[in-house]
Amino acid sequence: MIVQVLHCPNCQGTDIVRHGRTRQGKQRYRCRKKCCAGRTFLLEYAYAGQSPEVKQQIVDMAMNASGIRDTARVLHISPNTVLAELKKRHLHLRFSGMTGGTSPLTARRVRRRIDARA
Repeated sequence: MIVQVLHCPNCQGTDIVRHGRTRQGKQRYRCRKKCCAGRTFLLEYAYAGQSPEVKQQIVDMAMNASGIRDTARVLHISPNTVLAELKKRHLHLRFSGMTGGTSPLTARRVRRRIDARA
């Protein structure tokens, strides 16, 4: 029997339990730490635009002045996915008070780029 140690993508914790399956039959996992509040995640996502790595690449490309269509083409995802993720990050920056290592200048640039494209 092979034991695979899983880490929560949110808190990097190892207190993970299986939490059912998706409609496509992929195993879903849930973090049991209180800081995650029971967040679930998958090891492999059916659509690339939902993985945390691609979501981070979307923000990085936006900060490097890549357009929405250019980002979508490079990452092989829909432009609607790119725009939705940038809007989510925009709201997160607005309501978090720009804490968590984000400088006000960076947050302002992200908001300006999202508002210009929306």
